Amino acid sequence: MTDPIGSEPLRLPLGRRRFMAALAGGLLAVPRAAEAQQTGKVPRVGVLSPTNPPPRDPFRHQENFEAALRELRWTPGTNIVIEYRYAEGKPERLRALADELVRMPVDVIVARSGTAIRAAQEATRTIPIVMAGSMDPVSDGFVHSLARPGGHTTGLSLLAEDLSGKQLELMKEAMPNLSRVGILRNPSVSHERPTGFETPARALGLEVKEFPVRRDDELAAAFDAMSRAHVGAVLVRADPLVLDRHRADLVALSARHRLPAVYIFREFAELGGLMSYGAKIAAIYRRAATFVDKILKGAKPADLPVEQPTEFELVINLKTAKALGLTIPPSLLARADQVIE
Repeated sequence: MTDPIGSEPLRLPLGRRRFMAALAGGLLAVPRAAEAQQTGKVPRVGVLSPTNPPPRDPFRHQENFEAALRELRWTPGTNIVIEYRYAEGKPERLRALADELVRMPVDVIVARSGTAIRAAQEATRTIPIVMAGSMDPVSDGFVHSLARPGGHTTGLSLLAEDLSGKQLELMKEAMPNLSRVGILRNPSVSHERPTGFETPARALGLEVKEFPVRRDDELAAAFDAMSRAHVGAVLVRADPLVLDRHRADLVALSARHRLPAVYIFREFAELGGLMSYGAKIAAIYRRAATFVDKILKGAKPADLPVEQPTEFELVINLKTAKALGLTIPPSLLARADQVIE
């Protein structure tokens, strides 16, 4: 800096120089979102989903996610931009959609389901990724651990450690004579181990057997196989590509084979499934917005522990129970968050 004549440098007092140096250092450390606000740059968030867009998304992801963002003072279209990309049940499209988000580029990617998370991780090693519902992020290799995820990925898991055992316990309570349970899952999507059911099943006097489904056209055959194996009930695992997309077909097949079914998400019970017990999916999507907020304000994904669900709900369809000839114990009905009659 020079004086107005330009002959000699203008020397500031020592205290003033220290103040200016501290100010400069502070400006360099401004969090990303704060910097964006000062420069007028609006943060851009990508949402990558294997499912359908509204109104065909039964879990209302977009509605819950944006509502939570607004509570955090992020208004879509005003001070934040949300770029949604839906694969519409075609997992092979996810990588191209993830690449599209990276090229924009977005500041954060919110990935719904394991397939979307994997596609996002393959597309970028630098853009933060928020998992909005991985079944088992450690076993799937998305993070190093729940407490210390490492890398550029963090977010939420759909499964609590004892969820499977609790679901089996509820099945046994509803059907005391139950002895054999079928586990319906898509092994192409979930790395959840069927052996994880064996310990709680043994404690309840239950035998469990896996029935894999990888494609839509395998659903009917899986139920036929369960009937031949004399399965008394079926526990349906989460799968956004096949099982979750064909809720009505699953419920109809269960009714046709007179197989009581227990699901993770309440949407199945609302369609006619016997029972659901699992995390409140709306709460998962809302919590994803909290992770986005923290990252946009400067937090590193590696420093944000992965959260497991803390809010669960039990929904029982009493009308379906009566159609199957089941009498649900009053004690179980009293604990339900919702009873559909």
